[in-house]
Amino acid sequence: MFKLVFSFFLFFIFIFTNIIISIANDEQGKYYQNLSKDWLSIFPDGNRNAAGPKFYKHISDKYKSFSEFKDYNKHYCAVSGSLIASNSIPQFINMKEDITEKNMCGYYYKCCWPCVCDLMKYAKVKKVTKKFQEGFKDIYVLIINNPCTKKDFPEKVNKNYFCRGDVLDNEQVEIEDGKLIIGILHEAKYCKPSDFRKILANKVTGRFCPIRNRTPINELKSGMGDIFIKLAR
Repeated sequence: MFKLVFSFFLFFIFIFTNIIISIANDEQGKYYQNLSKDWLSIFPDGNRNAAGPKFYKHISDKYKSFSEFKDYNKHYCAVSGSLIASNSIPQFINMKEDITEKNMCGYYYKCCWPCVCDLMKYAKVKKVTKKFQEGFKDIYVLIINNPCTKKDFPEKVNKNYFCRGDVLDNEQVEIEDGKLIIGILHEAKYCKPSDFRKILANKVTGRFCPIRNRTPINELKSGMGDIFIKLAR
């Protein structure tokens, strides 16, 4: 009798656990699917090159729950504009804080490793306070300088997505202190010595990024190549 009850208990735990995992996966999957459905409304011409700012603006306008806002912002690459599958593993990185130049660490959801390197070198982090259904929350946004005045604005990027002449178009993108928001850094904090050790020990951030960031722009062939760099530098 005891064995029968115990076996039933284990079976119940197994089923319950799988239900929870299934619900969690479905919950994650909906973010990717919803952004996929909205693709053409976000990118009318289908061009998503370096268009992370368009995703950020779309999510910011449509989702007012703080938890949904955070989760949707895990499903696109701020550098490339690519969608990112659910359950993607983020990269732990360090970046400079805007104005103070202090080192900030956090997690970045990427489509490929070169985007990590380009983001770390050419973008910065800034804390902003934003209103949600739950109240005001601090978030750490990824920003680049206004690219609209660039003479070498990359041809493969739709300038009309970001700019109205030489100024940023606040109807299509979000702006902070005159700079373009391209995404967010998750779980951001000021770096500790142990964080730097972790980053240096990582294959991507410790080995690949120093090589990529020393490579001349016209020789970059992987990731977005020179597209995002020309936009952000």
